[in-house]
Amino acid sequence: MDTLKLDGKVAIVTGSGQGLGLAFAQALAKAGAAVVVNDIDAGAAAAAVASIEQAGGRAVAEVVAVGSTPAAEQLVARAVSAFGRLDIVCTNAGNLRDKVLWNLTDEDFDSVVTTHLRGTFTCARAAVRQMRSQGSGGRLILIGSPAGQRGNPGQTAYAAAKAGIAAFARTWSMECARSAITVNAIIPVAFTRMVATIPAFAPLAGSVARGERLPDRLRKGMGMGTPEDVAPLLVYLASDQAAHVTGQCIGIGGDKLALWSHPQEISSAFSDGGWSAESIAELWPGTVGQALESVGLPPLE
Repeated sequence: MDTLKLDGKVAIVTGSGQGLGLAFAQALAKAGAAVVVNDIDAGAAAAAVASIEQAGGRAVAEVVAVGSTPAAEQLVARAVSAFGRLDIVCTNAGNLRDKVLWNLTDEDFDSVVTTHLRGTFTCARAAVRQMRSQGSGGRLILIGSPAGQRGNPGQTAYAAAKAGIAAFARTWSMECARSAITVNAIIPVAFTRMVATIPAFAPLAGSVARGERLPDRLRKGMGMGTPEDVAPLLVYLASDQAAHVTGQCIGIGGDKLALWSHPQEISSAFSDGGWSAESIAELWPGTVGQALESVGLPPLE
């Protein structure tokens, strides 16, 4: 469909030297967009650009660590100087410092939040300012995580940052609507080098490296596939076909596509004149507390 083509569009993908980001950049370029590849590894960024150009696409590299306002403005300026405009931004850059709460240092926490949460904020702000000045709309596509939707032990900073990114998508979709800028979050489940370090998945690393298909118990049962399985959702959300889709958290992985719900009240009770601790304790088991929400991700199989 012509409305899925991105000819004439210009995109930035942060953290696109490898993994999900590389798959995103390559897919956007294949659909016709010119892409600014961003990474902190100059070699990885150059290799990503080369892979896009060898496939007939257009791309340039911008090596900078996202998080700060100057870095975000540098990325937007590169898109405009190289290709004349900016239409699509995918905030994919991230890092991990996985530790349980009592072992997590200030430096660990700040590193993850700076890259994921602040980096998403600063890049989105710079991009929206450019898109609004152009007056022709745009697409912000944020990258969340199941950990941000459900929580995950050992991922205090990561889960908090990804939950904040989901809130960004909902908030910015309302703020940017008049400018015809849609804002959505992808919740990906993909077999990456990070996932390969999990003992349950380590035996699959070799077959994935050889390009072999993951078993159905993962592709269907857990909705886990490769980065290339996630990229089509990005292309769809960047296209004219998705002009009506905004403020959503959309999951994809393997053979599974899903829409995540927004947080909402699921039960309530009322007490004339307000509540005391005693009245809450008395009524909790038979009212609001009858069926508590679960937390965490499905167990690895």
